[in-house]
Amino acid sequence: MIENEIFKALADPTRRTIFEKLADGAMNASALREGMEISQPAMSQHLAALRNAGLVREERQGRFINYEVDPDGLALIAGWLARYRAYWPARIDALKDLLKDMDQ
Repeated sequence: MIENEIFKALADPTRRTIFEKLADGAMNASALREGMEISQPAMSQHLAALRNAGLVREERQGRFINYEVDPDGLALIAGWLARYRAYWPARIDALKDLLKDMDQ
């Protein structure tokens, strides 16, 4: 199940930071490392994990490889969350009713 790979990749705080930077736009690994205390090999490993999970894609431009968020990976996350979003309105209504009963 690809969702497991997505959540496993995003469980790491460094990968979440990288993913959030890429949400602002495509950039290469050197630009991603700015402001982070991370080696180039470690950055490559994190990007590989995000790419293997389907969250990031790469595009070569000359000698550089630019990375960007892969919308297909985001669609998988959105689809997974949508299954659970349907439960919340009924649960919130039930909680409101319970709290109302407790106040009386």
